[in-house]
Amino acid sequence: MTQNTDFHAPGGLRTRGTVIVVPGRGETRATYARFGARLAFDAYRVRVVDLPDGDPSEVAPFLDALARRLSEAVEGLAAEGADGLPRPLVLVGADLGATALAALLTRASSASASASAGAGAGAAFGSAVGSAVGSAVGAGAGAGAGAAAGAAVWWPDAVVLAGLPGSGSRADGGWADELDVRTHCPTHRGVLTGDASVRRGALSGAVPQDLLTTAYESTAPIPHLLLVGDADPLADRDTITRTAKTLPNARLAVVRGAHHDVLNDLQHRAVAAEVVTFLETLRDDLVPAVTVETSAW
Repeated sequence: MTQNTDFHAPGGLRTRGTVIVVPGRGETRATYARFGARLAFDAYRVRVVDLPDGDPSEVAPFLDALARRLSEAVEGLAAEGADGLPRPLVLVGADLGATALAALLTRASSASASASAGAGAGAAFGSAVGSAVGSAVGAGAGAGAGAAAGAAVWWPDAVVLAGLPGSGSRADGGWADELDVRTHCPTHRGVLTGDASVRRGALSGAVPQDLLTTAYESTAPIPHLLLVGDADPLADRDTITRTAKTLPNARLAVVRGAHHDVLNDLQHRAVAAEVVTFLETLRDDLVPAVTVETSAW
């Protein structure tokens, strides 16, 4: 059975939504303990899952494994309470986790569009991803491009993509060099160094191009929050900006001074606040609760 790391809302508070976190290359569930605890403190139910073990260069099987893992996580969370899954459901990915989530959304959206046209795309995208197609096929053409994808148990209300890597980007050198690429937060550097399960050197190889291409082609209509550090040596800012402008519903937040592990760098409090603000805005149909009328900074 897949293992998860869970963070619960404080006792006595109504859970405001569900967040599932997918780590990046070399990371473990423990990598996101601080992030998960902070979101949970604001009354969100958080579950951190493992990245699939498969080869990400085998795009379809890798995404199929991710879809199964997300489905298991969602079904388990939904079974916890009489009212089912606390919504909204938001998927958060970092590095390869972000790439895989974006690619999964692309595939599911494409499959549902094909299914609504009667193309029978489920088999082409693998069983778990293709399962998103079933309802629209049953309903016939005209089900809408997002309807079949929405039939998948893992299909989210929104997604947060943090630290999307650029094409061919990789970290050279030893562990100290990789830490410098990842984060300058001394606490998090200690977490990574002290975790024997963290796979050192994981950033020395580039994310497979086919997976990246699929990720950056996403036109999924759900709200996207894209997070990137302006000191991230693995990011392609031009590509990320272009993707944010192409997506139907996206917000790109650039974190000043942050490196590749943008959720876990020196600015982690401000970044978590941006994520919580996104979650709260999502609950109110993307209408911000606070707007600035005048400011001296």
